[in-house]
Amino acid sequence: MGELLRLPLARHGTAEGQRLWRQVWAQCPGIGGQRLQRLEQAFGQLDRAWRADGEQLKRVLHGTRLSARGLEELQAYRQQLGPEPVSETPTPQQRRRWGVQRCLMPGDRSWPPALQQLERPPLQLFWQGRGSLWACLRRQQAVAVVGTRRPSRHGETMARELGRALALAGWPVVSGLAEGIDAAAHGGCLEAGGRPVAVLGTPLERVYPRHHSQLQRRVAEQGLLVSELAAGTPVQAGHFALRNRLQVALSQAVVLVECPQRSGALHSATLAWDLGMPLWVVPADASKASAAGSNRWLGQGATPLLSPQDLIESLGPGPLQRTTKAGENSGPAALHNREAALLAALGSGASLEQLCARLQQSPGQLSQRLLQLELAGLLRSEPGLWWRPC
Repeated sequence: MGELLRLPLARHGTAEGQRLWRQVWAQCPGIGGQRLQRLEQAFGQLDRAWRADGEQLKRVLHGTRLSARGLEELQAYRQQLGPEPVSETPTPQQRRRWGVQRCLMPGDRSWPPALQQLERPPLQLFWQGRGSLWACLRRQQAVAVVGTRRPSRHGETMARELGRALALAGWPVVSGLAEGIDAAAHGGCLEAGGRPVAVLGTPLERVYPRHHSQLQRRVAEQGLLVSELAAGTPVQAGHFALRNRLQVALSQAVVLVECPQRSGALHSATLAWDLGMPLWVVPADASKASAAGSNRWLGQGATPLLSPQDLIESLGPGPLQRTTKAGENSGPAALHNREAALLAALGSGASLEQLCARLQQSPGQLSQRLLQLELAGLLRSEPGLWWRPC
């Protein structure tokens, strides 16, 4: 492992050198933000802290609840890497393994300032995909869509429609790439040609759940994968809960689609509420256990979200909204001409099932067209997958 962790040659006192030393310390067992800050304050520079002996480290880290065993593991790790881990030029493969080319750290130009306001800020963020999206995330120009892994059909449909609507309006869609609501929101965003941002509870090279390998690949190609876990980090259950705070910090608003009374999505909602961020909740059947947690937020002041269009109207155009080229048809009139058959089939109102039967098309084919008409102000959606003309 020591050979794989070698980082490029850099003068210790330079900003580049200290950045690399932060990467070294960030991988040490037991070292988090508070302890790293304590080391910087005590030794001035992190390369000096690395060369300190065990007794010096013990004194400096006293009071941070680092156990004797934790100190032993830290010492073993330092011995494994050797006295100068920042000393050699790595191969391209080693750089990718360490994340030197795809890693953000505090102080980097693209680092989102909101991350530092968290009670437990990340020490680093590894990423894969479209780096241009960091410009949006740095300004919190994204929307988080969260919810349960086992949603009702209504919840899953709403999450997918939200992903599509946000993508069409130019908003990056942040979620966790988990089953259920996360996957539906990312899927809808991808279908509409949007930019999904997946905050993982695993290192970037891991896929969880395993059957999301294609979805994770598509998100990396079309959007962005983000993780605070370095390659090779063992996956723990607590990592999935910790990612919730990152989803909130990267976003401008949070939409809670559906979740039971015990759900990680509730942690995201609580954090957003405590930070004074807009919190939207999709109302659901009061008899469903899968929505007991999200419905409760409606009585605590969260904004009910009855239609994706309500969210878009509140947020306004997103940072990635496409501009219409000169001479290109746009607006309700152009949409009306292209979708005249659908509007005719709608009549005074119809369900998705009725429209599928009348037009001989699948729900997937019709959902995208219905959403475009809704965004154009030509129809409105109602509970129960029902649409009426405006």
